[in-house]
Amino acid sequence: MSERSGDDRSGRALTPLSQNVAAGLGLVLLGLFGVWASADLPRGTLGAMGPGMLPHWVAIGVAACGAVLAATGLVRGGAGLQAVGLRGPVVVVLAILAFAATIRPTALGPVTTPGLGLMVAGPLTVILAGYASPEARFRELLILALLLTAGCMLLFGDLLNLPIPLFPAALVEAASGRIPSRVLLRLAAGALALTGLGLLLLQRRSTRRGGTDVTRHSMTA
Repeated sequence: MSERSGDDRSGRALTPLSQNVAAGLGLVLLGLFGVWASADLPRGTLGAMGPGMLPHWVAIGVAACGAVLAATGLVRGGAGLQAVGLRGPVVVVLAILAFAATIRPTALGPVTTPGLGLMVAGPLTVILAGYASPEARFRELLILALLLTAGCMLLFGDLLNLPIPLFPAALVEAASGRIPSRVLLRLAAGALALTGLGLLLLQRRSTRRGGTDVTRHSMTA
């Protein structure tokens, strides 16, 4: 009996809260916060969506997924909570703050940040958040940032027509009256997508060349 109790204390030291339950409860709280934060935004209808339609239902979906994950963790159990480093949470929070400060002009005391719109704030946020992992690579993050931003611009600005700042204020002033906003949106999204796809193709070519070089060296050896 003493040997079993010793094994339980060292190898199977169970915690009252598993990782699945903790993650599920966190998602539920995040979803409830999203519902509360978007309560003042008009949701509109499916035919004429308002700015609060997508955040409201996404928050509900996140809360529902969290509830399912927590219930699954309670029924099936799982690994206990472990110590987590501060790098990930700190970098993600900094990325969120950078997005909030750059997507539109924000007054920070005597300093006002320039409104860069989603076109610049999106890639900046994705790249910063990617460095929450120590295995992050700048080129891969840049490709992901460009493609995600292009998709978000087309989804929120073109398809849903939500009032989100999309371009830097200087670009909007320079193009006002010359290029229609919808055309400018599609051109900018296309440029971001093509740049991301071009970088992706270059990366794949360099990876293939590196692989063939290794094969040749191994054959000659």
